[in-house]
Amino acid sequence: MAKNLVIYYSRKGQNYVNGTIKNLEKGNTQIVAEYIRDAAGADLFELETVKEYSTDYMVCTEEAQEELRAKARPELKQYPGSVAGYDNIVIAGPCWWGTYPMAVFSALDRLDFTGKKVFPVMTHEGSGLSGAAQSLKKSCKGAVVGSGLAVQGARAAASQKEVSAWAVKNLK
Repeated sequence: MAKNLVIYYSRKGQNYVNGTIKNLEKGNTQIVAEYIRDAAGADLFELETVKEYSTDYMVCTEEAQEELRAKARPELKQYPGSVAGYDNIVIAGPCWWGTYPMAVFSALDRLDFTGKKVFPVMTHEGSGLSGAAQSLKKSCKGAVVGSGLAVQGARAAASQKEVSAWAVKNLK
């Protein structure tokens, strides 16, 4: 059986859900990452920034856009170690301005993906996978980018069947 890792960034608290701002106890991407873990026996690595984003959703979107424009690499509390022991690495995050949060790239820049399969997973409120696959092709040198999965954030909690089927098909 393949050895799988899910590297993910998730935002709890204020989030945009079906046209309104709601307070989430658990971020949508974390929910999806846990479904992948359960279906494919994957290890999880959560990315957390040293400097937290604003708790106000609208301010957070502005911070995210500024980081994207600056191609920032926010400092993380911990970085994933080597991915040498894994066959498949899922990179999961919310869609922020057409790609992953810059914190994801802070982690990816430090890893050697040679000979690995990477899979884009994105939670969103209408943009689908957006630029996730292209971002991974640029950031995960030497990896093969596999089939991605987009989950509408508002449906994350109800997506277990869909997410599990994707994980079994792609990661087993």
